[in-house]
Amino acid sequence: MPGESGADQLVASGKADFGVSYQESVTQARVQEVPIVSIAAVIQHNTSGFASPVDKNIQSPKDFEGKVYGGWGAPVEKEVITSLMNTEDGDVEQVGFVNMGDSDFFTAVARDIDFAWIYYGWTGVEAELRGEELNMIYLTDYSEKLDYYTPVLTTNEDHIENDSELVKAFLAAVTKGYEFSIENPSEAADILIEAEPDLDAELVKASQEWLKDKYKDDAQRWGEQKESVWTNYSEWMAENGLLEGDFNATEAFTNDYLPN
Repeated sequence: MPGESGADQLVASGKADFGVSYQESVTQARVQEVPIVSIAAVIQHNTSGFASPVDKNIQSPKDFEGKVYGGWGAPVEKEVITSLMNTEDGDVEQVGFVNMGDSDFFTAVARDIDFAWIYYGWTGVEAELRGEELNMIYLTDYSEKLDYYTPVLTTNEDHIENDSELVKAFLAAVTKGYEFSIENPSEAADILIEAEPDLDAELVKASQEWLKDKYKDDAQRWGEQKESVWTNYSEWMAENGLLEGDFNATEAFTNDYLPN
């Protein structure tokens, strides 16, 4: 576990060879000349969105007005909410923002907040298992520029330049694992549960079943990334004041080390 420093910092410094990150984080790192590179997309499309219990009656971004959002305090959160609300002439200044950190979503919406940003493949699936109906507002329903890669696998430029065989070997193994997960989601879940027995076994199995078709989706192979996806999202970040510097998409990601 990376601790407070975060996986990006560990990978960039060489203290970790590989890490799990997100396109938004890699994009911001690259404009700050942090030497991390995305080497594979774990899933092809952004399945995240703003979730709320149906009794909160949040059915569109305009309904965020008068509600309280629970997040982790990153600037991108308010900008994403603002951009979605702007499509319906909503006023983001009428939204309350609370930093809830790693608090449990279900506990938080019952006590402190009205909606939060979740990955449906985990928290949404958990809601299904709990029999708790959610309203979901997916980012991709409002802008194709928000259909970015999240999560991604990263390494540092030093490995790319000086130890490419390590990167190829790592991705060969990881690809084999994800291909197995696509074909055998229940068995893949069992492997994870055995390694991390504290996880909710029912949730792990249900999540893998939901994700199995999302890993490769419409790509030719697992892990493939498109330059247009990186460019589109960087343009959105720049338009919303989240990038301070020039971004070069071709330096931020590579498909060169994925198995053919």
